[in-house]
Amino acid sequence: MTVERSLDDEFLTAADPYRRELLAHCYRMSGSIHDAEDLLQETMVRAWRGYGAFDGRASLRTWLHRIATNTCLTALESRARRPLPTGLGAPSSDPSDDLVERREVPWLEPVPDTAIWDESGWGSDDPSTVVARRESVRLAFVAALQHLSARQRAVLVLRDVLQWKAAEVAAALGTSTAAVNSLLQRARGRLHEVMPSEESLEEPESDAARELLRRYVDGFERYDIDGLVDLFTRDAIWEMPPFTGWYVGGPAIARLVKDKCPSEGPGDMRLLPASANGQPALGLYMRGPDGVHRPFQLHVLDVTERGITHVTCFFDTGLFGRFGLPQRV
Repeated sequence: MTVERSLDDEFLTAADPYRRELLAHCYRMSGSIHDAEDLLQETMVRAWRGYGAFDGRASLRTWLHRIATNTCLTALESRARRPLPTGLGAPSSDPSDDLVERREVPWLEPVPDTAIWDESGWGSDDPSTVVARRESVRLAFVAALQHLSARQRAVLVLRDVLQWKAAEVAAALGTSTAAVNSLLQRARGRLHEVMPSEESLEEPESDAARELLRRYVDGFERYDIDGLVDLFTRDAIWEMPPFTGWYVGGPAIARLVKDKCPSEGPGDMRLLPASANGQPALGLYMRGPDGVHRPFQLHVLDVTERGITHVTCFFDTGLFGRFGLPQRV
């Protein structure tokens, strides 16, 4: 009994530092913070049960990621992919059209930065490493991964994000190196089709990003919707699951907000800062008849040197608690 307890304690001490990066791995694979947490839990249970047989030939980190990958692959066999509205294959919408809601679709979810990175931030003083880590969970990248088969997704993440060698991936997936290389080639090709250009995002802490976000918040809170138009690029995209429509360009976005948003004037909306997928995020609160502002949408923004190029608005108000945002303002 003492030996077993000692082994359990040893496992918990050794594995705990990898929990956040394993959660990020499960999130990339699943596209859902809810599913990722369940998959992480299953991974840790499997690893705990097998720790006595861990021989140390691979690093503990590699061993844990191997278990997490196979846990995800098993789970994804029975789950549909998680799209955003832009991934449904329909053309952009007219803001004057009625909104179409589809709650039955398992939509892609954002992930709080605090869930996947420790208190020190992005865990590196090397700017290039920080950028690479942010890009590996960028919402557009995770959305693009949803267009791949589960095995293609696993190979691409292990090779291009975790930088594993092809032979290591083959061993983890129980296949050949040639099969891994073939899967990787097809995955990269498909990723290029659905994500043809990767424009560099402004660092969330940069002066340019802070100023753009300040003007964005100010526009909503003062209900200066026409003023928001100038913040968006010409080809900016606005989408808001669980509604299926998506909209292109500042004028169309402004018209959508004016016509469909329940706010009527200054003070109806309040926005509080958050951080999701390595990108700036904002919790939008709507004022109710009692004068209290309550959760309405979570905005995740793509901010570039040209302006705001993409906003994804999540109507899942259950996300507010996960992002450390209050339930009323």
